[in-house]
Amino acid sequence: MKTFYLTTAIDYVNGSPHLGHAYEKVLSDVIARFRRLMGDKVWFLTGTDEHGQKVQQTARKHGIEPQAFVDEVSKEFVALCAKLEISNDDFIRTTEPRHKEVVGRILQQLYDQGEIYKADYEGFYSTRQEQFLQDKDRNPDGSWPELFGEVTEIVETNYFFRLAGYQEWLVDYIETHDDFIFPRYRTKQVLEFLKDPLNDLCISRPRERLEWGIPLPFDRDFVTYVWFDALLNYYSAVADKPGVWPATFHVIGKDILVPPHAVYWPIMLKASGLPLPTSILAHGWWSINGSKMSKSTGNFVDAGSYVDTFGVDALRYFLIREMSVGQDSDFSHAQFLIRYTSELANNLGNLVNRTLNMTNRFAEGVVPAAEVAEDPETALKAFWEKTRDEAIALHEAFQFHISLERTFAFISATNSYIDQRAPWKLGKSTEPRDRALLRTALATMAEALRLGVSLLAAVMPTTTRKVYEVLGHTAAPVWRDDLVWGASLKGNRVAAAAILFPKPQPEVK
Repeated sequence: MKTFYLTTAIDYVNGSPHLGHAYEKVLSDVIARFRRLMGDKVWFLTGTDEHGQKVQQTARKHGIEPQAFVDEVSKEFVALCAKLEISNDDFIRTTEPRHKEVVGRILQQLYDQGEIYKADYEGFYSTRQEQFLQDKDRNPDGSWPELFGEVTEIVETNYFFRLAGYQEWLVDYIETHDDFIFPRYRTKQVLEFLKDPLNDLCISRPRERLEWGIPLPFDRDFVTYVWFDALLNYYSAVADKPGVWPATFHVIGKDILVPPHAVYWPIMLKASGLPLPTSILAHGWWSINGSKMSKSTGNFVDAGSYVDTFGVDALRYFLIREMSVGQDSDFSHAQFLIRYTSELANNLGNLVNRTLNMTNRFAEGVVPAAEVAEDPETALKAFWEKTRDEAIALHEAFQFHISLERTFAFISATNSYIDQRAPWKLGKSTEPRDRALLRTALATMAEALRLGVSLLAAVMPTTTRKVYEVLGHTAAPVWRDDLVWGASLKGNRVAAAAILFPKPQPEVK
């Protein structure tokens, strides 16, 4: 079985993690968990990018060595993954020997092939982006875009990678591989960039200017350009694992699609004789209350505080429910509270409490067998089968937000079924038919709840596990078996109560 190899952008350790990092990790985790549920052999990689001029400068400002600085910051990203219950199989750091060895080997290979050459460069340089700039990068008025920060003019000798010679090949590859970039409309953005002739890529920095980097194996007076170093981590992490490379899906933010991941990376792989990833998934950005996210202005969301106050699954749910993959979205506390209260607490949480309460009240805490199947039961079962099939297809198409919408529509329908059957009324009757309907209603409620949370397993794994536990259910070895309407809960003793989504105290602002 070919491994479903899922990679994310590795996070630059010049600062602490933010909401964008949290979203990318959760989105990737949902993909990885879903593919495992579908029976795939998954390898899920994330990590940190730790070299470069900005890291060196920041470490000096703190009065510590770069390695000590990155050691501390990388811990924050590892901790974020743990807090968000990210199921990554590996976490790579570009300061690790296993990565440096592969980078050195590929650099030497490309140099021996004549793909890397030494030349003088005279032009403009952005320290913030750690890249050389061209006149086409300017604004129409001749100024430099704000994202480049301070731009200086330099004259420098460096090593260059023959990027330009692969431009025609890359254009053809993208045009003939419709699934290479997702969403597909971003393919146009990449091809638009490739309309202009590519310049060869400067892949070194003189050690007299930058010491914090991987030395070039063929000239120790230079270190490797941070992007060339970083882009090789996805391969270096699995270079010793047969059958894993190439990546099946690579998840990144839209800001680093062009040129790093859609131009530099595939050409580097092609020149090195390595297969390309099957698909690159470029997700959108989060704004905060309608404005650009910024720590300096205080327009910032601390993902960890939301987990502490509302629980990890509440944040995971909101991030996946609120953003359509590939599009931008806005994070507002008010909208978070609406979804938390109406969808999680009052809908799913209410269904859990009603099911447990009534099973304990009318069946001594033991799930009975369904004895009749009239219109309410057959309609809910039919709605389940429709919901299940749609949700799986939507998951496979990365339309997780719509899949969640359909799943919660089924949960709402189950609450409506309870209102229609009114077990509290049936429980007052001594008529045999009413008693049979009561037992059927209790069995149907429990089964529908089990099925509904089964569809949430990739997005809300903790909630799914907790609901299984209070229903006395053990997950089936094959996930699809848990999606079949049946009587697996018959005879199970349920918990007395469960509060999954309590009113938060104190409130996050």
